[in-house]
Amino acid sequence: MRGVTDDARPQDAPLLDELMPWSVAPLRFGRSWIVAPDARTLRTRWARLTAAEGAERETLFRPSRARTPASTVAALPGQRTGTVRFAREAGPCPAPVRVASGPFDEQWLLPDHRLIDTARPELWRVAGEPQLFAVEQGYVPGAAGPALLVTAALPEGRPGRIRPLFRRPGGLEPNLAPGLLDFLGQRYGQEVGARDWLAWTVAVARPSPAGCRVPLPAGPEAWTAGVALGRDLLDVQLRGALSGTKPRLPGGRRPYVRAAVPARPTTMAYDSEDEALVLDEGRISPVPAEAWEFRVGGARILEQWFAHRTAPAEPGSLEAIGPAAWPQEWTSELLDLITVLALLGAREPERAALAARAAEDAADGAAALRAAGVLPPPARARRPASVLDHREEGPEGQFALL
Repeated sequence: MRGVTDDARPQDAPLLDELMPWSVAPLRFGRSWIVAPDARTLRTRWARLTAAEGAERETLFRPSRARTPASTVAALPGQRTGTVRFAREAGPCPAPVRVASGPFDEQWLLPDHRLIDTARPELWRVAGEPQLFAVEQGYVPGAAGPALLVTAALPEGRPGRIRPLFRRPGGLEPNLAPGLLDFLGQRYGQEVGARDWLAWTVAVARPSPAGCRVPLPAGPEAWTAGVALGRDLLDVQLRGALSGTKPRLPGGRRPYVRAAVPARPTTMAYDSEDEALVLDEGRISPVPAEAWEFRVGGARILEQWFAHRTAPAEPGSLEAIGPAAWPQEWTSELLDLITVLALLGAREPERAALAARAAEDAADGAAALRAAGVLPPPARARRPASVLDHREEGPEGQFALL
């Protein structure tokens, strides 16, 4: 799969940073044991940690400069977790939540602010239906893969900035430069909504050293085609959440397990002749080549996904606590991931061609936005909105003052 590289005329295409002004830096967890591919593992780790005392609890916790068992912090917005110092914590495990731990890799997180070095509470305040998060991927010269990924789960954010589609809960106030949607509606002679904009951006965003650039075509035909393609790509990335239909390969093809995945697979390979994914003696097919070759930032996604579930951990650490054998749910997730990557990979040539045409047709994009007063965005658009309509619990059970 080949990706779209730098714009030949980057000065003509505005930066996504100008068009979606409010962005948040990646979350920093500080300790890897608070994230796992399955929720049961997190509950087991919590039980092990809270059963330990004194020096053993501190060692298992893995203190950092930002967090130790003695740290006092507020609860994360929307999460019902303890706020006493973790050194005294003896309560039940908080309910794990889904997060996008990496490209196309949803895992589970213990949503406890006492355990997270930098949690970005402003993101937690606006998470939830119908919020979507656009995550800018790092710039790697010549690397294949999309420049922008979208997830409904709260993204860990590596490696780029996180841009919520909406500034307020409930899908209120799009996170767009003021006047942008009106400008686009007048330019293309049709109503343009926030999701139309996001669809267009997913279809045509191009990487550059300064960040993602989004060309704006001169006429409505290219815009309409790009939005239609982008909606399809968005729906696949979101596993059918927009259409209500789970992504499926065309022609009735469906990857399934031909030979059982072993209890502890250690290697993943691809048999191109048989279109098979090989996990030791386990075998899954058909796996289209587009799925195996799909990359983000130059890294093959299937290999990354597998490594996150099989990498060895330090004996005796909380990270070493995990399933005794490869869970069936991981196989189901892998089958779904293969389908998603195959569908996206199959349309990558179409996306790349559209992005290239849009760039060639975008001679006045940034200039027209400046002339219309849309750019540069006002400073207030780069700050999070004030969304508090209830009190949030602060350290040691006190209510936070914000």
